[in-house]
Amino acid sequence: MRAAGLATMAYYYLDFRDVKKQDCYGLLSSLVSQLSVESDSCYEVLCRLYSENNRGATKPDSIELTECIKDMLRFPGQCPVYIIIDALDECPDTTGTPSAREVLDLIDELVVQNFANLRLCVTSRPEIDIRKALKPLKPLEISLHEEDGQKNDIFEYIRSVIYSDRKMQGWRDEDKNLAIDMLSDRADGM
Repeated sequence: MRAAGLATMAYYYLDFRDVKKQDCYGLLSSLVSQLSVESDSCYEVLCRLYSENNRGATKPDSIELTECIKDMLRFPGQCPVYIIIDALDECPDTTGTPSAREVLDLIDELVVQNFANLRLCVTSRPEIDIRKALKPLKPLEISLHEEDGQKNDIFEYIRSVIYSDRKMQGWRDEDKNLAIDMLSDRADGM
């Protein structure tokens, strides 16, 4: 659909290794940029934001970026927009301070707007705060957390890393198998 111009897509991975990729600002910046490349109408909305910010001399804040993405989704005649937010659980949950899981608030805001053309996919491990925040949105939920296929994929990945890593070549087979079994059992879906 995307290749035929019948849909627009943006993808964002909330990377636990990169603090800049764990917050709402990074997510919004990336989504706005990706959508503007995919669609002329989205590009026009981004150009307007650029002009409003002194032709790039000032940096838009999260509120402006949120409004920008909403304007992109409101644009008349817009084809379906698929937004994939991967690994929501990678955002740290810092109680007592503004949490990086503010992304949950953005998701809620987009869903509540009820954009007819928005298709939103969010992936996460089943953490309590995330499940609680998403439940009122009545999501279609598909859990892979306890699926045999996922467990087997994790097992095979760990096995391939251990057997191909040069540092582990000298390990005894029993030690390699023990490491594979222990890491697989404790992977918790990751």
